[in-house]
Amino acid sequence: MSYHKRSAALTSAAVLAGSAVLMAAPVARADVVDVNYQCKTPIGDKSAVSPIDIKGVRSGSGYRITMSWQKGVSSSPVELGKGAMNPSATIVLGGADSGTLTVTGPANQAAIPADTPIKISDLSGTYTPSKTGKVTFTAGVLTIKALGTTTTCTPAGHPGPSLTLDVTAAGGGTSGSAPSGSGASGSASGGQLPQTGPEDSVVALGTLGGTVLLAGAAGALWLTRRHQAVRH
Repeated sequence: MSYHKRSAALTSAAVLAGSAVLMAAPVARADVVDVNYQCKTPIGDKSAVSPIDIKGVRSGSGYRITMSWQKGVSSSPVELGKGAMNPSATIVLGGADSGTLTVTGPANQAAIPADTPIKISDLSGTYTPSKTGKVTFTAGVLTIKALGTTTTCTPAGHPGPSLTLDVTAAGGGTSGSAPSGSGASGSASGGQLPQTGPEDSVVALGTLGGTVLLAGAAGALWLTRRHQAVRH
């Protein structure tokens, strides 16, 4: 094989290796989990199962976490007018972090008829990692305030996490457990569901892919110079 072909082959291999590293960039794991809520309401105990979806997207030094319900989990014996119902919830942190994250959202945008399952709007909050590692996000207690009353819905059993993020601590923390409630803050705004996926790992692997590519180019240049030296 001529040195030109060897150089081309080495460069192509380096490009493919860099591309493979980029394609291998890990993404966060997200699962829709059925949660069996046991609710304490002003008119007695009720229960309902709703699939829970939790998504996260990088936002500054933290993550914007959004929780959504695919089914209603409670009902009211009377109609709830527009803006009469205000929901909030907690998300239980696990893995490298611990504590809870509070997520909140807007009041109901339309009237809810009596004896109709209450569809909870998307709830959001900001999570700032205090530890580095894999952090899980699991549905916690849902609170519904309406017409001067409060309904609390607690997950029965031990539902699995709806989201796992591989996070890097803000300010360079180490792996391990954090104190209860650390890195968790709520937000009153709702919004559309963001796409899940931490960016730090992608950036790091992109850098690694670039390093592989540069190493391949350097190898090709060395082969070319070596061949020229032999010819002289």
